[in-house]
Amino acid sequence: MKTKPLLFGLLSVIALGIGVYGINTLSGNQTEEQARCAAGSDHAATLGETALGEVAAYRALDVPVDVSSISFVDADGNPKTIADWNGKTVLFNLWATWCPPCREEMPYFEELQVTKGGDKFEVVPVSIDLGDDVKPKAFYEETGLKELPFFHDNTMQSFESLKSQAIALGMPTTLIIDQNGCGLGVLNGPAQWASPDAVRLIDKALELAENS
Repeated sequence: MKTKPLLFGLLSVIALGIGVYGINTLSGNQTEEQARCAAGSDHAATLGETALGEVAAYRALDVPVDVSSISFVDADGNPKTIADWNGKTVLFNLWATWCPPCREEMPYFEELQVTKGGDKFEVVPVSIDLGDDVKPKAFYEETGLKELPFFHDNTMQSFESLKSQAIALGMPTTLIIDQNGCGLGVLNGPAQWASPDAVRLIDKALELAENS
């Protein structure tokens, strides 16, 4: 009569042990990722000091945040994450067709991509329009955006993820992400991203990446 309760108790202890192990393992992974990004705090601060003039609203994050798992799709519907750009400095922008300031700054992103895009840097704009991608793609056509890559997140999870961390406060939201997938800083609201001030900020980010 005592066998079943004893067996049940033993199985419960084993299950609890497995659960605790899983939690500890997950926490260890999170700590490792955050530690990797935290190592770039000095770079984030230095970059923040470079933000002047047209990009003066850019603010450095006190502790860089791992954003490598943020997901969306490309123009063909293929899944992408920020981790796909590991090794590059990225200017990551969230925009939508219903956001007038977003629409106004898109040509600036195209110009910046043409000027600075390459093996070490890329502008990654992600539309968060709900539903299909017809409207944002039509906007690209109407505006003549030919060199700027197209990405879409119809779930808005990319925005919600950043909002939950008090990084994204509204639209548009633009982050500078280092070559390790760590967000160094953010600019909430529009900016003239093709201006000399913006190019200087990107050049500093590239210099820091080169020296890291």
